[in-house]
Amino acid sequence: MTDAYLRSLGFAPTQREQFGARPAFDTAWSYQHDHRAKDGALLFIEHPLGVAQCRLSTEVAPLAATDVFATTSLHDRPALEAAIGQFYAAHGGIGEAEPPFVPFVFRPFRRKQ
Repeated sequence: MTDAYLRSLGFAPTQREQFGARPAFDTAWSYQHDHRAKDGALLFIEHPLGVAQCRLSTEVAPLAATDVFATTSLHDRPALEAAIGQFYAAHGGIGEAEPPFVPFVFRPFRRKQ
C-alpha cells in the first residue's frame, strides 16, 4: 500500500498534521474514508505497528477483534477493494461526503480593520 493508492480509494490520513509530524508510512498508519455509509458509519483503515496486515473498522483504533470489519494482507489490493465494497454494501451503500478538513492557522498579523 502507498499513500497515493489509499488516497485514490478515497482515504485521508486521520492525523492531518504535516508529513514530518506523522510516523514513517512503512511503520504504521491510519486513514479515514472520505464518505460515510448510508447509515452514518465511518470507515477507517489501519496498519498497526509491526504487523504486515491492514484492518478495516468503524473505529479509529480498534482494540477488540469484534471492532474489525475485515483484515487483509498489506499488499493485497483486490482483497482491500472487495472489503471496502462489502463494508458499504453491509451499511446500505455510500452516503454523503465528509466535510473537508480545514486546519486552523494562527496568523496574528492578519487583523480585521
